[in-house]
Amino acid sequence: MAAEHDSVFLYQSACDVFDSAVRQIEADQWHADTPCTEWDVRHLVNHVTVEDLWAPQLLAGRGMAEVGNAFDGDQLGADPVAAWRSAMSAAKVAAAEPGVPGRVVHLSYGDDSATAYLMQLFTDHLIHGWDLATAIGADQRLPSELVAACAAWFAETAPLYRAAGLIADPPPVPADADPQTRLLAEFGRRA
Repeated sequence: MAAEHDSVFLYQSACDVFDSAVRQIEADQWHADTPCTEWDVRHLVNHVTVEDLWAPQLLAGRGMAEVGNAFDGDQLGADPVAAWRSAMSAAKVAAAEPGVPGRVVHLSYGDDSATAYLMQLFTDHLIHGWDLATAIGADQRLPSELVAACAAWFAETAPLYRAAGLIADPPPVPADADPQTRLLAEFGRRA
């Protein structure tokens, strides 16, 4: 499978990881703390939902100025799970459209390939899937093949994320740490 097609598969797989955690949120957990210190569970789910609301627009070639502030603020409404699932479903369909990986997307920092954008979404959904599972006390294990793919992609991308202030410096990890622990550390998290 070509790398560009891998990006679609990886993104859709990470959506499923995040979705699994969303479907396990109990009614009294929406305001629970998450490893993302600035967000509670609802804010975290809203953040990922907004990413998936943007995805069909950006993958279709629209720029941020065209979309404007349509997705600002709370997008979860009275039924957060339904709002998330609707956004995720539309984004997964948009990502799977023929020719998407070869497109150019217009992002806040400039133009990039749709493949690179999908890898960014994959990474964010996967890591935030762990964040959400941690916050609600669900199974924190991530699929090993997704961990490996994320680690390989992020090895080259980490300096850019750090320079932009998007992630914290990695905490120390034991020499015998497993791949998931090492990956999470790269994103400033302690497993």
